Amino acid sequence: MRSTDQYDPFNLQRFIQAQDPVFERVQRELDEGRKRSHWMWFVFPQFAGLGGSEMSRRFAIQSAAEARAYLAHDLLGARLRICTQLVLNIRQRSIAEIFGHPDDLKFHSSMTLFAQFSADDCPFTQALERYFHGILDEWTLQLLDSKQAQLPPDQG
Repeated sequence: MRSTDQYDPFNLQRFIQAQDPVFERVQRELDEGRKRSHWMWFVFPQFAGLGGSEMSRRFAIQSAAEARAYLAHDLLGARLRICTQLVLNIRQRSIAEIFGHPDDLKFHSSMTLFAQFSADDCPFTQALERYFHGILDEWTLQLLDSKQAQLPPDQG
């Protein structure tokens, strides 16, 4: 979802607008060890092509450049790291117990996406290690690779 705003070419503002009213609740739910309300799409976004719902499409990350911009964004990158750390703080629960299905799959794909553009010791890689035995989400990698292959050499 592109923006006409030269300072927000990926329309990252859509995430902020969705997160702001519920972010305290998101933190509380993760502190309590279980997601109970509907916020997965805009707190742990996935790469485009993985979900068919309107919400999934609206909050899909469209490119490697958008994923990097999301991580580099002062508020969004910080919130993603905070929420991932809150998930890492949960003990003795599986990812399915924390998120339920299919949100456990969405979390896997989100962690895979953002781990691709982060340091090896980042919380996203830690979450992949803890909850998925270090196995990356293959669908995310395939979509990311195919999208990169379509871009001119100087973009992506």
